[in-house]
Formats: sequence, C-alpha cells, structure tokens
Amino acid sequence: MPLHPAPARVESPSLPASHPRIHWTAPDGAAASARWRSERGAPAPQRVVMADDTTTADTAYRLACAGTALLWLGDFHNARQLLQAMARRCDATPARKQRKAAQAAPDNHTAPAGAEAFHKHRQAQAQRARILGMVLLRFEPDHTLALRRAPDVQRACTHAWGAPAAEGGDSVASLRELLGLTSAQEWRRVGVEIPALGAPPHNRVFPHYGVFSPARGEYIDLVAQAPLPCAATGAPLPVFDIGTGTGVLSAVLARRGVGPITATDLDPRALACARENLTQLGVSDRVTLLQTDLFPAGQALLVVCNPPWLPARASSPVEHAVYDEGSRMLRGYLNGLAAHLAPAGEGWLILSDLAEHLGLRSRAELLLWIEQAGLAVLGRLDTQPRHSKASNASDPLHSARAVEVTSLWRLGASALQQPQQVATPG
Repeated sequence: MPLHPAPARVESPSLPASHPRIHWTAPDGAAASARWRSERGAPAPQRVVMADDTTTADTAYRLACAGTALLWLGDFHNARQLLQAMARRCDATPARKQRKAAQAAPDNHTAPAGAEAFHKHRQAQAQRARILGMVLLRFEPDHTLALRRAPDVQRACTHAWGAPAAEGGDSVASLRELLGLTSAQEWRRVGVEIPALGAPPHNRVFPHYGVFSPARGEYIDLVAQAPLPCAATGAPLPVFDIGTGTGVLSAVLARRGVGPITATDLDPRALACARENLTQLGVSDRVTLLQTDLFPAGQALLVVCNPPWLPARASSPVEHAVYDEGSRMLRGYLNGLAAHLAPAGEGWLILSDLAEHLGLRSRAELLLWIEQAGLAVLGRLDTQPRHSKASNASDPLHSARAVEVTSLWRLGASALQQPQQVATPG
C-alpha cells in the first residue's frame, strides 16, 4: 500500500533521545544551563559570555575566533547585523594572503580548481561556520524567542526540532542555525517550480528543512526527457526511485505514466517531505514510500538514482545530499543494480562530473566501477548546469564549475544488453 499522508500535523524529526547541555553564568552571577541544539552536530561551547547591543563586531569576532560563544541578550535585529559584520570579517582576505596570491599568480589568471583547492575551500567553509556559529540564542520551552523585535520562529523550529518536549525546558542554538531554519521554512511555504512537472500551479515541490531542495532543474529535465525502457504491450513499467528526497523524480516519472513506483530513503524527514509533495501533486496513489537503505526487495524495469555528486565527508545532515564519503551510495547503487533490474530493464544514474574536474574521482574509476558491477553503458544524456555558481567567476571552484556536465547514464546488465552509441540532446 502507498504511504499516504496522515491527518495534518507537524512531523517530529528523528532527534537524539537526550541532548547535551550548555552552561553559562547569568548576568546576576547565577549558574544557568539549557539543552544544546546543533543540526551539524557541533559540540556545546565550553566558554560562554553574555552579549548585547553594546557588543562590537570586532569584540565578537575576536572572541568567536578564540572559541568563546556569545549568548545574545539584546535586540534580535542587532544580533543579525552583528552576525553580518562578523561574516564580512571572515570573508576578508588578510593582506599577507593577498600578497602571496599576487606573487603566485602575477598575471592574475585564476588557477585551475583541483582536489587541493576543493579541500582548502571546504576547510575555509568549516572555519567560517564555526566562527559564525558562536552567536547563540536562548529559546523558550515552546520554541519562541524572548528578545526585542524577535520574529515568530515557533513553526520553523517545530518543523526542524519536533514538538516541544513534554518535560519543557529552555534550549540554546546558534543564530546562524536559526536563520537556516527560517530560510527553509520560506522554501517550504513558497516551493520550487519544476517545469518538467507541467504548467503552474500544479508544478511546485515544497522542500522540508533538512531535505535538499531540487533547485538545480537540469537533472530533473534529463529524467523527463530520457527514453523509457520498453515494457510488454499493456504491461506496467515498475520503477524504483533510490534516495527519493523531496520525491521530485518519482513525481516526474508518475506524470510520464510509468509505475507502480517504489521510492526509498533512509531519512524520515525526506519521506515526510516526499509524502506531502506526492500528495499535493496528485500522484501519491502511484508511489509507495519505503524507509530503507538503497533498494527495496524485488526487481524493476527502471531503477533511478541521483546520488550525492562529491566524494567527501558531510558536515551536517543536509549535506548528505551533496557529499557521499567514499562514494558509498554511488558504489552501493552500482553494485546492487544488476540484481534489481528486471529483464530488459535500465538503471538511470544521474551524476555530475564536477568531482572529476576537482580531481576527487576520475572518469576511468567510474567506468571501472560500472564494469565491475556487471553493468554496461547503454547510452548517456548530457546537459550543462544552469545554476548561478557556474557563471560566478569569484567562486573559488569556478574553473571546475564552468566546465561541469550533468549526465544521465543509462545502464543495463552487461550479460543481457550491449552498449549503444552515447547520445547528447541538442
């Protein structure tokens, strides 16, 4: 039976049974503590000082760099301005680094991105996140903020953290994380238009917090355009959608008339998100949602997977949609695909070659993994990314992003089918 939506409610994300606590000294000298919340799993800061509207950005930045967190007691909008000022300090290039860069590249040409540049970029991002994550807010037991000019954040926090715990108690999280929650809530309210789903207003997908937004539409267009494998006349075309996320690929395939579809994901947030999207798009009766790692039982004529594209360690749950450490999901899909393909079936692997341009994985490795899994390449559809970073020359990885290609690899069991000519749409 399809996993139909329950009556309207706010789902409770999968969270630890107990939270660590953060401790500080209140302005009156009393010891205080609260439960610590961090989506990326950061440990609770050990040094916490009070901060308010009199705290300067220079002071806050210096304390944060030294590992001291600032628990904010002032006006909420002033806290946001302080965070923005700290971000500008994080992003400013020190004079000594500017001189070193000028000496290394006197002709001002941008050096090609590679594995070293990628890892340095990730390290810089992690350092920036650590520093900016040091501005903290205290939340009431009902997930509200008792600060001047504080917005209503209760719904956004409840969607991300679950309903307030029965035992009550305050909690503390970073302002940066809260801004991520409220931004995700806006995505969830407005949605993402997916042209491959047809004409408005019935072509929007609504991402939940912690579920990757399908903002890059080129890979969705590939799934909408690729030729379907042939089923016997009048017979159904069963489909597996591996790692469904928002459910967008299942929705596109359902609109193409295939099915029944079984969509899998390990993340309960993703399954709740997919359930809502498939329901509001009117295709939930054609899709069964299943919480499992990779494949459901049985075989299908079409097995689709859009794994994370970069083989690197994720630093937060939402990054698992981008980073696949050791290519675990990619290799798991390839190694299990042949056993789950019905005769004459196809596996569609949607993958960017950005990792190849960054020196993180070679094309030869990918082709070897396909061959070792007992698979053959039946064809490939290619497209150029349309996202803003592809044309942003100031992006640290611009030289790799500028030549990135997203592909839909059509794979079959090598014992049953032989490779055909690679095709690229115009």
